[in-house]
Amino acid sequence: MTTRVEKPWGHELIWARTDRYVGKVLHIKAGEALSLQYHRQKDETVMVLRGRMRFEHFRDGEPPQATELAPMQPFHIAPGLRHRMIAIEDTDVLEVSTPELDDVVRLEDRYGRSGQ
Repeated sequence: MTTRVEKPWGHELIWARTDRYVGKVLHIKAGEALSLQYHRQKDETVMVLRGRMRFEHFRDGEPPQATELAPMQPFHIAPGLRHRMIAIEDTDVLEVSTPELDDVVRLEDRYGRSGQ
């Protein structure tokens, strides 16, 4: 069963959830952004299915990098990597990760959310 979770930047469709992995599709509306965040344990790989997004990423103490991800271009997000997704146009992103869904440390959030 697919679960839809509304977010201020769009929504998530959780299509698989087990004790070992989670599969999601993130729909990010054009011009919207996820938090600048990192994960202590969660290990994930994302891949744009449709649309285009700017992916900002850096390790603590390193200068930020920005990569424009196009469809079918995967990116591995290891624990500790600071990252943010910004949709250039309406974008659907496939995310496959370990199951620690609450493992989010937000550093910046344009919607006023906080969390660790």
